Amino acid sequence: MADDHSSSSAVKSGLEGVVAGTSKICEVNGEKGELFYWGYNIHDLAQGASFEETAYLLWHGKLPGREDLSPLSTQLFQAYQLGPSLKELMKRFPRSASPMAVLRTAVSSLGMFDETLKDKTLEANQKRAVFLLGQTSAIVAGFERIRRGSDFVPPREDLNFAGNFLYMMSGTNPDDTSVKAINMALVLHADHELNASTFAARVTAATLADIYSAATSAIGALQGPLHGGANEAVMKMLLEIGDTANCESYVHQQLSQGKKIPGFGHRVYHTEDPRATHLRKMSKELGEKLNQLKWYEMLKKIEEVMWREKKINANVDCYSAAVYKILGIPVDLYTPIFAVSRMSGWTAHILEQYSDNRLIRPRAEYIGPKNQVFVPLNER
Repeated sequence: MADDHSSSSAVKSGLEGVVAGTSKICEVNGEKGELFYWGYNIHDLAQGASFEETAYLLWHGKLPGREDLSPLSTQLFQAYQLGPSLKELMKRFPRSASPMAVLRTAVSSLGMFDETLKDKTLEANQKRAVFLLGQTSAIVAGFERIRRGSDFVPPREDLNFAGNFLYMMSGTNPDDTSVKAINMALVLHADHELNASTFAARVTAATLADIYSAATSAIGALQGPLHGGANEAVMKMLLEIGDTANCESYVHQQLSQGKKIPGFGHRVYHTEDPRATHLRKMSKELGEKLNQLKWYEMLKKIEEVMWREKKINANVDCYSAAVYKILGIPVDLYTPIFAVSRMSGWTAHILEQYSDNRLIRPRAEYIGPKNQVFVPLNER
């Protein structure tokens, strides 16, 4: 006789479709393929906003004026500067370490260096949000320098966030095309409602743990291949396929074996991911300008096959991988760049959680054995 689990119908595997809370920050309409930050359409932000404007919007609920952007730029410039203790710590990390593991450990350590940690006011945490965003960018760029055997590159006051990230990573003056592409990618990845990493951040923040702990939880969740790691999987797939002519047979082979194609499908969107719309166009423009259309063409072919065979759309990870590849960014930095952007959204959600907090404590339906008889050790 089957066990009686009368509440099974209420259980949603993976919490799919379950509303776990309210938020003013981000709205995702999966049926229409729409994404809004504080009511602003992602299409407008991707085309017209800098990443600094987007981060300010996420934190404050309004687009900044020039009088707001100037002090933010100053604060971010200061936040790019890594402390000597953190630099020494990073230099001790194995150069073969995963950049995401480095980022997780480095961000976690920031809390130890914060002498004002006991100040939990909104103003103090807003300053920490800016600090975390700048530090995340500098940590990712800095470790890329370290593992190449080079030294840290100090930021420049004349560059915006996207430009400084590229400059601190390469040490060379970034061109306008690359800055535009990275800025757009950062805007598009900045927030996405209660995805796995943001939910992890809010669960941690709900215990009233400090903002560094909550951000570290988010980084850990983002690292997984079913979340932020998917963009790396896309590029590894393309490298394995090798050529556009092999795309269709590869997809058919994978599907026949019941395997998923990275960069396709989404838990929420039932139509095209609006972020993919812009990154597809950007990857084509970059490919044409830098004579590297191969990656765009391969993904376009895979996209055609996936729609014909499965009616599944590309997601944000699909074409972001092509954009980063064309820009010459190492594959294992794709997810850390995602983290650089999403730190703005994570911290916005952490601040919102603090503002009206209630401990997040869901229940689980027990489906294990019942009424077992305990047997003492010497009788087993």
